[in-house]
Amino acid sequence: MSVPPANAVRLSSVRLDRGGRTILRGLDLDIPQGSMTTVLGPSGTGKSTLLAAITGELVPVEGRVEVFGTEVPRRPRPLLEMRKRLGVLLQGNGLLTDLTVAENVALPLRAHARLPEPVLHRLVAMKLDAVGLGAAADLYPRELSGGMARRAALARALALDPPLLLCDEPLTGLDPIASSVIMQLLRRLNQTLGLTCIVISHHVRETLPVCDQAVVIANGGIAFAGTPAALEASDDPLLRQFLNGDAEGPINFEGAPTAREAA
Repeated sequence: MSVPPANAVRLSSVRLDRGGRTILRGLDLDIPQGSMTTVLGPSGTGKSTLLAAITGELVPVEGRVEVFGTEVPRRPRPLLEMRKRLGVLLQGNGLLTDLTVAENVALPLRAHARLPEPVLHRLVAMKLDAVGLGAAADLYPRELSGGMARRAALARALALDPPLLLCDEPLTGLDPIASSVIMQLLRRLNQTLGLTCIVISHHVRETLPVCDQAVVIANGGIAFAGTPAALEASDDPLLRQFLNGDAEGPINFEGAPTAREAA
C-alpha cells in the first residue's frame, strides 16, 4: 500500500479578515508536497490574501495554517526562519532597477548565507541557467522583456533552494507565448526539483494543463478543490461561469451592473 505524500501546506477552518472585513472563511485545504497547485478565481476574491496567510503576513482570525507540518509562527525570529524555506514570486517582479539581474538574484544569498564570493557567483549562474537567463546576468531590469523579467524574479525566488514556491499572478502582463514559457518552466522545476508550487492566477487555460490540483476561490470561500479534469468536467453553475467567463451567474462582482440595470 502506497503512503500518501505529506502536506506542504494545510489550512484548517481558516478565516481571514482585512480592515475589519471578512475576506475568506471556512478554508480547509491540503497541498501535498511535490505537487503543483493553481489557485484560481476572479480578481479581488482573496487569492493573494490566501497567499499572505501562508507566508505569515496575515494572521488568521480563526483556524490554523501549517507549512510543512508546523503552524505558521507569529513571533518574528521563527517566522523569518520559516520564510527561508519559501520562495515568493511577486506579482510585480520586485526587481531592483539599479542592480543587474545577477545582483538581484544574489540578494537573498547575501542576506541569509555567508558564502565566499566565487561560490556565490557560481550559485547565481546556476539559478540563471535554470531559468534560461545565463546570458542576461549583466543586464538591468529595464533591458529585459516582460517574460525575461519574470524569469529573473523566479531565479531570485529560488536562490535559497526553497522547497515551497509561491507565485502571485506570474502571468500578469505577459503575452500567450511568454505565459506558456513561464508555466512550462514552473512545471519543469516542480518535477525535476520536487518543488511544491502554488500558482495564484486567474488565467485558466494557461495554468490548468500543467497543474496537479486546482482550487477555485469565489464568494468568500473555496468553491472547488480537485483535479483540473474534474474542474473542467463540472456542471456547477458557479464554476461554469468562471471557466466560460460569463458576466451573469452566481459569482458576485462589486460594481458590476445587474441584469436589470444593464437593460
